[in-house]
Amino acid sequence: MKPIPFDHTWPYEKQMGDIYLSSCPYCSEENISLHMTKGSLEKAKEGFKVRANMPCCLKTMVILEADEDYFWTNERLR
Repeated sequence: MKPIPFDHTWPYEKQMGDIYLSSCPYCSEENISLHMTKGSLEKAKEGFKVRANMPCCLKTMVILEADEDYFWTNERLR
């Protein structure tokens, strides 16, 4: 499998058990709280494909992998 390019990543943060994006990669809305469970995040860290729905613009981000700082997706976000 080819490595995922860095322009297919988006940073996220965990605060008080919730997962946040500082801005939406699709509509640029700021401080987005994802309604993503801790279990979904753990699955993404294990390499399972997970979908994250953006509550601001109703777009769906397909997360192929996750690490402690970034979501690695199937589309160019930067």
